[in-house]
Amino acid sequence: MAKIADLDNEVRGNMSRYWKRHSIQGTIEEMMLDSNASSLHVAEEREILALLPSYKAKDVIELGAGIGRFTGEIAQKAKSIIAVDFMENFCEKNKEANGSYGNVEVLCADVTKLNLLYNSADIVFSNWLLMYLSNDEVADLAKKMLLWLRKDGYLFFRESCFHPSGNTQRLQNPSKYRDPACYQKIFQSVYSTDRESISIFALKRMSSVQTYIKHKDNPNQVWWLLQKQQINKMDDYHGYKTFQEFLDNEQYSRNSILRYEKIFGKDFISTGGLETTKEFVGMLDMKEGDEVLDVGSGIGGSAFYMAEKFKANVLGIDLSSNMINIAYERANEREDRRVQFELCDATQREFSDGAFDVVYSRDTILHIEDKLGLFKKFLKWLKPGGRLLITDYCCTDDKWSDIYTEYVKQRGYHLMSPKQYGKVVSEAGFIDVSAEDRTWQFIEVLNRELTNTEANRDTFIKDFGEADYQYILDGWHDKLKRCNMGDQKWGLVVARKPL
Repeated sequence: MAKIADLDNEVRGNMSRYWKRHSIQGTIEEMMLDSNASSLHVAEEREILALLPSYKAKDVIELGAGIGRFTGEIAQKAKSIIAVDFMENFCEKNKEANGSYGNVEVLCADVTKLNLLYNSADIVFSNWLLMYLSNDEVADLAKKMLLWLRKDGYLFFRESCFHPSGNTQRLQNPSKYRDPACYQKIFQSVYSTDRESISIFALKRMSSVQTYIKHKDNPNQVWWLLQKQQINKMDDYHGYKTFQEFLDNEQYSRNSILRYEKIFGKDFISTGGLETTKEFVGMLDMKEGDEVLDVGSGIGGSAFYMAEKFKANVLGIDLSSNMINIAYERANEREDRRVQFELCDATQREFSDGAFDVVYSRDTILHIEDKLGLFKKFLKWLKPGGRLLITDYCCTDDKWSDIYTEYVKQRGYHLMSPKQYGKVVSEAGFIDVSAEDRTWQFIEVLNRELTNTEANRDTFIKDFGEADYQYILDGWHDKLKRCNMGDQKWGLVVARKPL
């Protein structure tokens, strides 16, 4: 224990010395560690505030508040705001700027030693803080923040990931530029219990700060929105606390994703990989500059293809944090800013009317029960004449076998037949709806993927092991069996929004 305490003291000492060197004047340039801060500040502040949940008449805790560049804006609407920073001159600047607000309390304190009332806040907000803490300090603070928040309260935080973003010269830099997956792993592990329920952080959204992409070609400024939720039991989702956690630990664990990619081809985890992507995207009459929403974008294969081939601007959204984290890594490899990724639930997300020319989704909507509600959203989000393309796992119109029933239950799927799919898309308001049973193509692709996998057995086993190789073979044979029995179908739906 003494060694851990010594390490924590060393971390805090290094951070204190670091910020003393970069907080002499208490300027916006020092706060953002960038000589271009004045030009970045206005757009960035507007963007970050717009991403926050409503703070009108809410109790807010702002951690790492600095000189208060967000404090005053929040104070104008919030019921109260506690603004915390551990640099005394920053706190003095904040008091000078925002002390006239009667609902602002500025605390000069180290967040790692901060103790606030449980269930006292509706929102906890931090903009650049956690990268100045050790992993253990982040985990400890996460537990505190969960307790400070009231039921259904929100946590918003933003961090520099992978590498520094500011251009200020730094002789020593103890900051932790983590992979986004590291933050998600920490917050996913946090919970508190009482007699009747378990409180957790549910990840609602995650994406890049657009201001930094536009002005600095930097997608590695990442923000997260989490919500405190209470659940009654741990087995709601096959023993996991949330559906998202179920996906990330079972069907879409990082190893599973990379294992599937070995079958489908680099950057793809959907049937047929690049081959079927070329065919289906070719049906959309895409034009340069089209705005595309890729729902269930996985690790980015289709999004990258549309951006590279048609110079489309693609937003890929997915509920699996493992998918999005790998997509971030692949986007960094390409340095193509036409493709952006966001972690969110498509059924909960809102976009402005007419935001997209194309909505595209591959083998994803099988997870969603209220398909009609989702398709109505798609219609609203599309421009007049906008195009929709979906492939998905489907079922027969006839009675299923017990084998398929058990498979669907175990996966948590909600399936329709291709014909039913077409009817529901039409009911949502789309026209020129084509709903095809492409099971024949699915079988062809499965057989081809199976043959290729068997031909590359040694390489697959070297990368993933004998057990994973056998798992894939068994899985593909099972899919073929379900298709040949007439249970499992594969549907292709293409439609258009009326002009």
